[in-house]
Order: sequence, then C-alpha cells, then structure tokens
Amino acid sequence: MTQRLFLPRTNSNNMQALLDIHSYVRWLILIVGVIAVLRAIMGVTGKKPYGAADAKAGLFFMIFLDIQLLIGLVLMFTSSLTQTAFSNMGAAMGDKVLRFFTVEHTLLAVVAIALVHIGRSKIKKADSDAKKQKLALIFFTIALVLILAMIPGPAAKRSAEHCSLPSANGISP
Repeated sequence: MTQRLFLPRTNSNNMQALLDIHSYVRWLILIVGVIAVLRAIMGVTGKKPYGAADAKAGLFFMIFLDIQLLIGLVLMFTSSLTQTAFSNMGAAMGDKVLRFFTVEHTLLAVVAIALVHIGRSKIKKADSDAKKQKLALIFFTIALVLILAMIPGPAAKRSAEHCSLPSANGISP
C-alpha cells in the first residue's frame, strides 16, 4: 500500500522550468565558488592583497546562492515530492531518496548559504588582507564542499522519479 510520488517535472511546464533553472544555477554557483576558493588559495599562498576581484568573486558566489535558495524554496513548497513527504515525514525519513530531497539537501543548502554570508561579513570586518584571504578560504571552501555534497547524483534523480511512500493510513490512493 503505497502512494506514488513524482518529481515536480511531471506536474507542469512551470515546475519543469523552475527545476531546470535550479539545475543551471547550480553550475553558476560551482563555477563562481571554485573561482572564489582559488582566488583565496592564491591570496593565502602568495600573500596577495585582498582586492576588488576577490570581493566580487565572493559577492557573486553569495548572490547566486541566494537566487538558488529562492528557487529551491518555491520548489520545496510546490513540489508533489516534498508535499507528499511532508504529509508523512515518518515514512519519508525511512526512504533515502525522500529524506535526501526533503531534509538533507535543504539543510546543507541553508548551512552553505549561511557560511558564505557569515564569511563575507567577517571578511569585510577583517583588518588585514592576509586575514581576509584566510577567512575567504575557510568559509568559501567549507560552503563549496557542502554544496558538492548536496548535489543529487543521477541515481538519486532517477529514484525520485518513481519513489514510493507508504500512506499514513495504510490505504493507497
């Protein structure tokens, strides 16, 4: 006795478009995040001053993450996958794909975004270029690692397309 869950892409063209945008923005985040981390590595190892290009790399990393968060929130609250999971969280926690999309992906995203915001704030307040570079390296690297951990792989995407969740009352729809 299970309910069939489907990704938002099966609901409408608008949901598919949002899911596609969410996927494309991921690549922008990864590119800009890698650039920000590489600039910080070069700044720390080469003892280079924290310049405008370093600040812009961090700023665009943060901006793309904020855009991704907004798109992700819309998907989270309108997706049939997450709505069904929210209706029976106990059962959803027992399913690794549902748990990933409902809890783990969301939690890691929020933590990564918070780290980038906190890092940028601390960088602005730092009193030396060396400290700014070190803070950028620490905060942006940890955020980038979390972002990489939350990206669903091809197997998770395929599994989510036809994920089953036991119904709360034991009666299938």
